[in-house]
Formats: sequence, C-alpha cells, structure tokens
Amino acid sequence: MSALTFTLKQRLDQRVDMSPLVCQKLADLELAEIAAITLQNGKRKIRVDEIFSIAGADAQNIVIKNSFGKLDFIGKELDGGRITVEGDAGAYLGLGMKSGAIEVSGDVGLYAACEMKKGELVINGNAGDFLGAALPGNKMGMKGGTILVKGNVGERAGDHMRRGNILIEGNAGDYCGSRMTAGTIAVMGQTGRYLGFAMRRGTLLLWNQPQASARFNDCGAHTLAFLPILFASFKKLNSKFADNSAAFNRVQRYAGDMSEMGRGEVLVKIS
Repeated sequence: MSALTFTLKQRLDQRVDMSPLVCQKLADLELAEIAAITLQNGKRKIRVDEIFSIAGADAQNIVIKNSFGKLDFIGKELDGGRITVEGDAGAYLGLGMKSGAIEVSGDVGLYAACEMKKGELVINGNAGDFLGAALPGNKMGMKGGTILVKGNVGERAGDHMRRGNILIEGNAGDYCGSRMTAGTIAVMGQTGRYLGFAMRRGTLLLWNQPQASARFNDCGAHTLAFLPILFASFKKLNSKFADNSAAFNRVQRYAGDMSEMGRGEVLVKIS
C-alpha cells in the first residue's frame, strides 16, 4: 500500500493549521472524506483538496511534499505511524507527540516537539527557538522520546525539559537547557550564553568548552562508565552520534545551576 501523500499545489500567504492531518485521525477515512477536511488558513477555513493534491492510501505513512515554513502543527499529538515532510515545516511541529516518527528534510520553526511525550523526531536542517520546550506559561516541556537535529537550533532548546534526549549535531543558541529538570541534551557544535540557566537536574553533554558561568562549580575531570552505554544507544540513528569517533568517556564535569538545586551537570569532552 502506497503512502498517503499530500502535495502542496501552491504556497499560501497565510499560515495553515495542519493538526487534523495526523495518522490516527485519518486511519479509517476514504480519500473523499480526507479531501473534505477543513484546515484553518489565517482567518478562513479551506478544504484539504483546495491546497493539496492527494494520492495513496496508507494513513500510517503520511508524506507531505513541497512543504514550506507556513505549515504549522504538523504531527500535532501524533500517536503512532510516520510522517515525512519534504521541505520545511512551520511552528509547533510534533506538538505533544505521543508516539511514532516524524522526519523533516528541511528547516523547522518555533516550538518544535514542545511537550513531546514519546516517539522520534528527525530534523535534517535547522530548528527554531524553544525546541522540546514547554508552551508559554507551562512548566513541563519534553517528557520523553528522542529529537535529532542535524543542523543548528535556536535559543531555549530543552526549556523546562523533564525527560528524553535532544541530540544536536550543529550549534545551540543562548539558554540551552534552561530550567530543565531531567533528560539529556547533547551538542556537538558551539553553545551560546547562559547554558543550563536555572537547571535543576539533567545532563548537558558537550563536545566543545562552553562560556564560563559562575553559576556552575568545576568538579574536575572524570571517567564516566555510563557514557559508552549512552553512546551505544545512539547506534541505531542515522547520525554523527552513531559514529565510533564521536564517543568518549573522559569529561570535565561542572555541577549547577547552584542558584537552584545544583544537581544538574555539564559534561565537556576532554580531548
């Protein structure tokens, strides 16, 4: 059975709410019923078949072609199945995702995978601010699952993060890991200012030395036995994190944020 494929006919001026087009909501619908679903487009509602050509039948394997940065809420609360986005995605990609997989070939906007519970999200381009974070006013961000970003990410990645893995092959902006209470964020590139700001627990794993902060105590050099186990769990990924050359177990450890509980840690690779 071929994938259920939505091919964008033309780029719209106003943003589109794509949240109705997820696997579990389309599972038992005929193509005609899917075509008649209405999507919010700015202040108006439009039918799916007004903006997309629809083909295929497998609702557990959705493909969105010619996607661009104004298609918001792709994969919202996805609960099983797979969504492949060919192009860029807008804001709130994978919001509240419960299980399944999403892969985007391009860049994504703000709040990608915010409050994600389980599943796997792969972004082959760059991600905007608040990746894996909490919605404004909430205090519980990403609760599980794995996010892999092959490019760079914006500010506040993992804000209020509670569990799961965020793996970043590129650079991370300011306030990476801010207010996190658990989970792991790994950054192969450079990190910005205020790393781990107000973090209570959790691990920030870095390949490069971050900017010094008085909020963290230097705990010296350590050889950590859990790191080879952690890197072994990344072997299944199509990523630099799966390469043997990326693994290490000798780190400089910093504890903080000391203005909070001080039980978080920043682990920096020792070359």
